[in-house]
Amino acid sequence: MITQFAFFVSIAFSLVAWGMVTSRYIWPRLRLRRRHDALRPILTVHTFRFLGLAFLVPGVVSPNLPSSFAQPAAYGDLAAALLALVALMSLSSGAGVVLAWIFNLWGFIDLLNAFYRAGSAGLIPGQLGAAYFIPTFVVPMLLISHLVTFRILLRDRAAVVAGERAVVA
Repeated sequence: MITQFAFFVSIAFSLVAWGMVTSRYIWPRLRLRRRHDALRPILTVHTFRFLGLAFLVPGVVSPNLPSSFAQPAAYGDLAAALLALVALMSLSSGAGVVLAWIFNLWGFIDLLNAFYRAGSAGLIPGQLGAAYFIPTFVVPMLLISHLVTFRILLRDRAAVVAGERAVVA
């Protein structure tokens, strides 16, 4: 039971720490940039989500890691990495923002799904082996960056709508 507690405390502290880093150092710089320029560093970070494939590598994780968690988490992360890459490469086109929305929705839901599957599969933190750092360090950062991405996408949409209203009036 203490192992589960330590695991959840690690995730909670990581969320708080990444939240502080984001609010103090990352958001102040991103909020001043145009949408495409603000999305680029976030999408670039998410291209590294192929790291989730570590959940499929015996020796990195325990052979007892539930496949009902490992496979969806690994392949969901790979899909998110590919979507981030495609969105990043198309940011200068009209489809870039649409692809950023698709990436962000997929990636955010994928992370929530991984937490759900971990719980429903009865995952024991020690089964993660060397991949323990993914849910305790990387996933909280990814969750916060998804929230920032939603804010960037919604902020610019709201600014466009406000601008349209000003033109009509």
